[in-house]
Amino acid sequence: MSMMNPGRRRWWALGAITLAVLAITLDVTVLTVALPTLAGALKASESELQWFVTAYTLALVAGMLPAGLIGDRYGRKAVMVGALVLFAAGSTGCAYAPGPEFFIAARVLLGLAGAALIVLALSIVTVLFDEAERPRAVGIWGAANFVGLPLGPILGGWILTHAWWGWIFLMNVPVALLGLVAVVALVPESRSAERPDIDLAGVLLSSAGLVALMYGVVEAGDNGWGSATAIVPAAIGLLLLAAFVLWERRLAGRPGRQPLVDLSLFRSRSFTWGVVLTALGVFGLFGVLFALPQYFQAIMGLDAQGSGFRLLPVIAGLIVGAVPADRVATRLGARLTVAGGFAVVGVALAVGATQTATSGDAFIAAWTFVAGLGAGLGFATSASSALAELSAERSGVGAALLQAIIKLGPAFGATILGSALNSTYQGRVHLAGLPATAAAAVHDSVFGGIAVARQLGSPELLASVRTAFVSGVDDAVRLAAVVAAVAVVLALVFLPGRSAAPVPSVAKPQGVGHDVAVGG
Repeated sequence: MSMMNPGRRRWWALGAITLAVLAITLDVTVLTVALPTLAGALKASESELQWFVTAYTLALVAGMLPAGLIGDRYGRKAVMVGALVLFAAGSTGCAYAPGPEFFIAARVLLGLAGAALIVLALSIVTVLFDEAERPRAVGIWGAANFVGLPLGPILGGWILTHAWWGWIFLMNVPVALLGLVAVVALVPESRSAERPDIDLAGVLLSSAGLVALMYGVVEAGDNGWGSATAIVPAAIGLLLLAAFVLWERRLAGRPGRQPLVDLSLFRSRSFTWGVVLTALGVFGLFGVLFALPQYFQAIMGLDAQGSGFRLLPVIAGLIVGAVPADRVATRLGARLTVAGGFAVVGVALAVGATQTATSGDAFIAAWTFVAGLGAGLGFATSASSALAELSAERSGVGAALLQAIIKLGPAFGATILGSALNSTYQGRVHLAGLPATAAAAVHDSVFGGIAVARQLGSPELLASVRTAFVSGVDDAVRLAAVVAAVAVVLALVFLPGRSAAPVPSVAKPQGVGHDVAVGG
């Protein structure tokens, strides 16, 4: 590969990075399909099943800023290679876990490895591609984050039907190893010319704050925003993050000390609003993707595999929207491109909010494809606007900061839009005349409501459950459309029309980046 054209090599390297990201997204989505099977195979309680998901999420968030710092200091390629090895090891540990405790430990290992892969992938994209090419590269990277959403249930559902459950985790191993070989062969090594200090206090405060905040959001999704288990950790997380900001500001004023995060980045409208708009886009899209699989399975009667197939139009739209993002942004500027992308999302979601219990596949595929198309265009351009402000010298920590903020989007999206869905469903479903136990089951979830209606042989109750749930889905999609409309306004008001000039590079390694290259 050493004789390969440098421009072509960049895109092959992006393919290697995409494989690594795909391994993570496959693992996240396939677990949701496997939970009922794992409950029996590992004799796991409901609480342990929740920790199968939560442990990974918390480790992922906790590892992001440290991973970016380590990559900047010791080499982004080297850290990514190590993370791929750990990811393969963690996947193997999940497959052969003798019990819930071992499985949870393996999930923590996967979360830490996944944090490094996500952050270093984006950091390497920042180094490899200049400002003109970056929107397209970010779009492809972003599409890889979403491709696993339908593929996980499709592959996982097939494996659980035809093979041993452990293969749903072992299938990550060849993907990780293929990504490992590709990264070693194609991705150039890069690190900061001046190795950043290890800001231990900053690492501890930021990681603990993000974990506590994320835990509070997860608890809010399960027990409501008014529960102490949600309010207390979320409040502690916000306090720790406030302390982190104060510490970083203090450290920035000390000679010879380098803070973990360069807070001066937030003086840039391009970075600040690029991050905010990307997070809003992820919030809305993940909220919709949280609601749709429930609609497919509860209302259309599909299994997880069939549900995964019906998410493919969203992914196709994301790819179609992301690929020309760089050319559109060059002609129109970041402001109009992002605003236009989210306007398309808003219109598509407004149409999707008219969905009924009898809506066909063609209608659903059409509006979800258009929503994905707009999201791909807006997401790629807003993220690229933020990345344009990152110097290659600190691209690891900068990408980690961007990712840490964005990763809160899915949690808030699933929680807030999920709350809107549940509130509408519970307010509209008819419980009159039902025994207390049956009424509680109907009230708790649409799946419980359908089961009770069939047990009682009541078509009236079944119609009420289905109608109430579809109304809840429509309200959640409608709220996501409002978020998209807010993003349009914010983009038009605050996002610069043209990206800022690229930060001067420290060195250009052999035509493939902007940082200090040390081989590869």
